[in-house]
This record gives sequence, C-alpha cells and structure tokens, in this order.
Amino acid sequence: MQGMIGDERKRYRCRPFLAALSLGALALALAGCAPPPTPSGLKLRPAAYSMLPGWEDDALDGTLPAFLKSCQVIGKKAPTEPIGPEGLGGTAADWQAPCAAAREMGAVDTLRARAFFERWFVPFVAENDAGNESSQQGLFTGYYEAEITAARAPDAAHRYPLYRAPEGGTNLTRAEIEAGGLKGRGLEFLWLKDPVDAFFLQVQGSGVVTLNDGGMMRVGYAGNNGHAFVAIGKLMIEEGIIERSSASMQSIRDWLRANPEKGRELMNRNPRFIFFREVKDGPIGAMGVTLTAGRSLAVDPAFVPLGLPLWLDTTWPIDHPPYRRGDPLRRLMLAQDTGSAIKGPVRGDFFWGSGEEALRFAGAMKSPGRWYLLLPVAAAARKTLDVTDVVSSLQ
Repeated sequence: MQGMIGDERKRYRCRPFLAALSLGALALALAGCAPPPTPSGLKLRPAAYSMLPGWEDDALDGTLPAFLKSCQVIGKKAPTEPIGPEGLGGTAADWQAPCAAAREMGAVDTLRARAFFERWFVPFVAENDAGNESSQQGLFTGYYEAEITAARAPDAAHRYPLYRAPEGGTNLTRAEIEAGGLKGRGLEFLWLKDPVDAFFLQVQGSGVVTLNDGGMMRVGYAGNNGHAFVAIGKLMIEEGIIERSSASMQSIRDWLRANPEKGRELMNRNPRFIFFREVKDGPIGAMGVTLTAGRSLAVDPAFVPLGLPLWLDTTWPIDHPPYRRGDPLRRLMLAQDTGSAIKGPVRGDFFWGSGEEALRFAGAMKSPGRWYLLLPVAAAARKTLDVTDVVSSLQ
C-alpha cells in the first residue's frame, strides 16, 4: 500500500506520542501505527480517511440510526467483555463514549455524520492473509428479505410447510425432513404453494408473509439442523446446468421451477435446513437488531466483530441510474449479520431490503471489492503499537 512504512526507518513507541493528541488528531496519527493483533488469516494495514475511496461522496443517510442499533447490543455487555475475535473491536467500554455521542446527536446532516465517524473510529484496510501472500480483494454478494404468500393450514394449493425449531434440535437432513421426518410433531405453522419459495426463504433466513386470509406476518430465523450449507448455484455451474456468466438467484429459481423433479433432487443436495419463528420486527440479523437496507452487512464473525462500522469499496451489480453495472459502489456499512456461506476475512453479504426489487440487486451481486474496518479510537489507542513517520504514512 502506498505510504507504508519502511523497516529501515527509525521506529519508536506509539503510546506516549498518542497520549498528547486530541481525538481527531489521534485518529490521523493511528493511521501511521502498526495494526492491532488480528485473527489468523486476517491482516490489517493502517489507513486514513483520506485513503478511503469515495469517503467524501457517501451521504451517510441512515448510518447513525443503524450504528445506534449496534450500540443497543454492545451496551448490554460487561465493560471488560471483548468485542469480536481476539478482542479486535476492543472492549464494550471502548464503545461507551462513541455510542453516547451518537445518542446525543439526534438528526444530523452528512457533514456531522462524517465528522462523528472520523472522530471516534480509526480505519484499517483488511487483507486476506494466506501465508506469504495477501490480498485486499474479496467477494461481496447480496441478500434480501423474501416476500411470499402462505396459509395457516394446508389445503390443495398450500402443501409445503415452514417448521418451527424442534425442541432439542435435530440432525435430520433436508431430504429426510422433506420426506416427512418431522411429521406429526406439530411443528408446521405456515404452508406455502411453492417449494422453491420455501427453499429460497431458508437461504435468505427471513421473510414477509401475506396470508391467504388477508393477514400479514413476518418470520425470522429460529435455528438449523446442524448440517453444512451447500450452495446449489455452484453445483449447477459445475455440472453445466447454468452458465457462470448468467448465474443469479433469479436464474436458479427459474430453473428449479421449470424442472420440479430434478429441482427437488438438487435442493436436497443442500442438507442444511432452516427453522422459523414469527417475529414482530425485522428482518433481524445475527446481532439481534433490525437490519437496515443498504447499510447492514453480513460478515464472518471469525474475522469481523459484529457491530463494527466498515467502509465498503465494491461495484454495482446492475444498472441503477445514474450508476451502471460495474460502477463503484462505496458506502459505510455496519456488520450486523452473518451467513453460513459468508466465510473469510474479506467476504460480505450486502442487505438490499425486501421484495422483488431488492431481489434484482441481491440476486445479481457477485462483486469483487475490498473493505476497511473502522475500530474504536479508544481500542486502537490502547494497543501497544509501533509507529514511524506518521506524516509520510499518510502521503
């Protein structure tokens, strides 16, 4: 990375130097410091807000309300409790000041929102660290909240159940459950017309349900059967069923509906099965907060602390005037969810919202990109760090 510090230069300890700086100057100075300890496989390199592509262009609408949702969860933790793997996000105490400041701000414009994050968080560029090689590039996909129709009881049209989680769990596979492995236990609570809708609802993990009696219901994740997720889209590409260039949620869904017998066999090759519950608000992410369309991101919690702000640098998956497919998509996001297929230090799933319009974006998104983790100033400052020429590191 441009401006990285050469080993041949004079080094000195960072802590005394940082103690004399204001919070704003501290954030800049930390960009010249060595990164904090990270989980194996993740490397962080110092950055500054001036190095974040497009930082000045994001309107940051909705970011503070989304951030405050993270604060609601972190604020309930013991002050000394570490946030994220290896305590990468510091401790809960390190979040108290920024969360308090965000609560006091109320409605803010773009400039004040940007100043808030610059004051309270320090950016680090994340890299995949694979032995002697590392790369900032990762993969970013999309997901959405499905909208489906269902009935409270089975009938000639509604024959495919959604299940509550069985008490004590189960290790039955998808195929075994679909064959009636849970029948007679009273776990069915909604019935769908289309098995493909049921399958995709499980992949997405939540949905808005229009009932045939005119009512509405929201369902959310309640558990799984313990089996690993298998991406059937990958199987379809490998077996020549669909072309990689045209693979999307929509094309997979269309093929499954057009080939019901083969589709059922293919869906059963993903042994993972998801159970649901009725929820009042939603969709609810793994962090336990309501997700924000266009601002919430699913991450791998083995590498990224839940609740953390991130700066995402990827590309638009489809045309969205004035943007064209492939144009830069750069914005502040909040790590507030996880996913069974989201694995790796630079791997994210972008939440696009609810319904068919959100599916247009989510279904087409397989975008390369990178991200920057924004660590709380207090957490970054407390680390014992080595620093060299701060000024040269920002040039």
